[in-house]
Amino acid sequence: MAISQPGKGRAGAIAFLEVSFQMVDRMFATMGDMRVGRYIIAEEHPCKILSMSKSKTGKHGAGKINMEAVSIFDGSKHMLMKPSDADVEVPVIDRKKAQVVSMSGNTAQLMDLVSFETFEVTIPEEMSAGIEVGKEIQYMEVMGRKLLLRLEGGN
Repeated sequence: MAISQPGKGRAGAIAFLEVSFQMVDRMFATMGDMRVGRYIIAEEHPCKILSMSKSKTGKHGAGKINMEAVSIFDGSKHMLMKPSDADVEVPVIDRKKAQVVSMSGNTAQLMDLVSFETFEVTIPEEMSAGIEVGKEIQYMEVMGRKLLLRLEGGN
């Protein structure tokens, strides 16, 4: 962040603030704040928490939380065990809507309904029967990747 002052020698100069924005794909939270159904990053995979268990505090430290999570992209299971006051990475999830522009095999070209950006995604098998050109789809963008969630309707 930089402050520039045009006309520095003049009386009543106005300071302009220049801000640069960076896309953030993860944040931090404590293990104790996590709940079943929330999302975490385990081994660089964005995962949904399936189960949690907490052990009692011992005489030499804090209680530990054991967490089982499944990757939202490839379905792989990940285990995470940390003290309850330890930091854990949480993915930034953007839920958006898009319209199907074209289809080719198991790939669809979508257009975001807000930014009008077009992109291609692989259609999951369970959604392949209902997807048609012109229909709207809800998707999520996580760590630079896109995942189709459900059909919204169509024209």
